[in-house]
Amino acid sequence: MHKNNLNKGFEIELFTGTCGAHVGVSSQIEKLFSNFVSEPDNRNVEYITNPSKDYKILYNSLLQPRKVLRKWLKTLDLTIIPSSTLCFPHQNKFQRSDESNNYHEFIESNYGLSIATSSVHINLGIEELDKLFAAIRLVRCEAPLYLALSASSPFLNGKFTGNHSQRWLQFPKTPFEIPFFLNHNHYINWIEQNINDGTMQNVRHLWSSVRPNGPQRPYSLDRLELRICDFISNIDLLLAITAFLELRVISLFDDLTNLDPLLSSKLTLDELKDICDHNELKVSKDSLNAELIHWKDGEKIICKDWIQNLLKELSISSRASEMNHFLEPIYQVLKEGNESIKWIKKYKQGLSVEDIMRSAINNMIEQEEENKL
Repeated sequence: MHKNNLNKGFEIELFTGTCGAHVGVSSQIEKLFSNFVSEPDNRNVEYITNPSKDYKILYNSLLQPRKVLRKWLKTLDLTIIPSSTLCFPHQNKFQRSDESNNYHEFIESNYGLSIATSSVHINLGIEELDKLFAAIRLVRCEAPLYLALSASSPFLNGKFTGNHSQRWLQFPKTPFEIPFFLNHNHYINWIEQNINDGTMQNVRHLWSSVRPNGPQRPYSLDRLELRICDFISNIDLLLAITAFLELRVISLFDDLTNLDPLLSSKLTLDELKDICDHNELKVSKDSLNAELIHWKDGEKIICKDWIQNLLKELSISSRASEMNHFLEPIYQVLKEGNESIKWIKKYKQGLSVEDIMRSAINNMIEQEEENKL
């Protein structure tokens, strides 16, 4: 671990159910386990890890809650479903985890099942506000790359959607128009205006690929939250994507002039906003194979090639910080495909959604039992 490493923490959302159906028990889980909280839809539950700079500590922080939950789920003949959408056949009906929660009521009324998804939110500790907003600008421009590596939601309601990340296609970005924030004051004023206008219900109601986070939003901020990733069942891959993100942000801090889009892009901030939306849509449909537009110069580039180029750029710093071995699972994804690509291939070979997910559930259990790191 290098002295420049950042604190990292995770918010992990999970679906529960059987090998053929989603079953909602998050309200029970929240009462039984202090480190789990329910999501608006009862089929979805979340746990949060403590921040750490150490990847070995993070591995165990990610693994142990899952193993404890799985042990309890087994007593009910239930399991964890490693999909980011409601992949099994289901009725088009919201399953509220807390009928008395007004915010949940608002979400159900306004968004319905479009928000019934699971994902991984990766938080990086950044306390210097100028650096934080520079990182948010860069990561927003490159967020589709992280989605491409993590895509795991090609199925919905028992069918293949034709998309690699159905989750990100259906999840309602809110507000619809989100600017590139110039600085902290710009962010504060924008948040206050949107809450006053009713576009946002509260400070949490900013749903975008990346956002600032902290103990008292929007005024006290201390971290970047990457929200675009689909659920990642393989903890080694999750930590690889986290290391990729961390190394990219550290390289930004070493070269703000060339890596902050505000300072180095040939495009205007409005053009960048449109390009980011375009790239997120493209990756949601085709992930690693998507043709994207680069934020630096507006040139077209294949997603997989962009990732490979960045890995080459980061090769020296990853070795210097002794983090290069954490990146290995990314090379494997580039070679073999992400979860969606693998599942779609099996589906086109004739396997059912239930067969594919049963295999994915078993793979997830095997990885947990290996506990390699």
